[in-house]
Amino acid sequence: MSSEIPPTHLTTKPTRASAHDRVTGVDVRIDRIGAGEPVIFLNGLLGLNMHWFSCLGPLAERHECILLQPPLLEMRGKGCSVEGQLRLTISLVESLIDRPAVFLGNSLGGHLCLRMALARPDLMRGFVLIGSSGLFERSFERDVQHNPSHEWLDRKIRDLFHDPDRMPQGAVDHAFQELQDRRRIRAFVKLGKSAKSDHLGDQLHMIKTPALIAWGENDSVTPPTVARQFHEGLPNSRLVWIPECGHAPQLERPAELTGAVMRFLDDLAAGVDIRSGVSNHPGVA
Repeated sequence: MSSEIPPTHLTTKPTRASAHDRVTGVDVRIDRIGAGEPVIFLNGLLGLNMHWFSCLGPLAERHECILLQPPLLEMRGKGCSVEGQLRLTISLVESLIDRPAVFLGNSLGGHLCLRMALARPDLMRGFVLIGSSGLFERSFERDVQHNPSHEWLDRKIRDLFHDPDRMPQGAVDHAFQELQDRRRIRAFVKLGKSAKSDHLGDQLHMIKTPALIAWGENDSVTPPTVARQFHEGLPNSRLVWIPECGHAPQLERPAELTGAVMRFLDDLAAGVDIRSGVSNHPGVA
């Protein structure tokens, strides 16, 4: 297991703040770094802003990177759903930026990118799907309904990685602490079920926003067939495979993911056609 999250290569640390969203009444952790056109990062269940830090160095040199970390497992009622998280995300984005942004979303975060592209395309210049839900995923929310052991979580989280040695220290401890409270377990299960039931296959053709699909070749949660289905369904999309990588490229292969994202951002700025087919070389269209 890695002793730490891979080196970030950041010359400055992100500024951290907590924003109280008036619409939902939720306090959200926000990290910001860099200046320029905004790029917004959305986490999956149990995801943390710090999980993106290894991707921020090159991006923050030319873009303002904004990372949102809502307390997903503290959500209750209607807020504990894809629709509730979409409302929260839109409200936050409207308060944080004054122009369209590019969004990066992993797992549930990718699902929210898709939902935002359907509901509020005016807020988006483009988006990046990374192991996104919305079509099919093998998740473990059903198995976690009883208090999970540390050993069980260790096995499940290792399954997210092609190389478990890339799993950052503390990942299992964090998940274990988060899932000791029964209310948090219920929220975890409810959000997972909400994502699974919100199937977007028949709506993808309506999304015209440029999309990069950056996918781990060895993702066992959202398998490669899911990436191909997204690519076929999204009319303005590019598919790039991240080699020797599982469900979390931002942790397992941050350099390769960042290269693909940088090329996508450059092509958006230059007006290059995003629909460049499939690439096995991150950062190369």
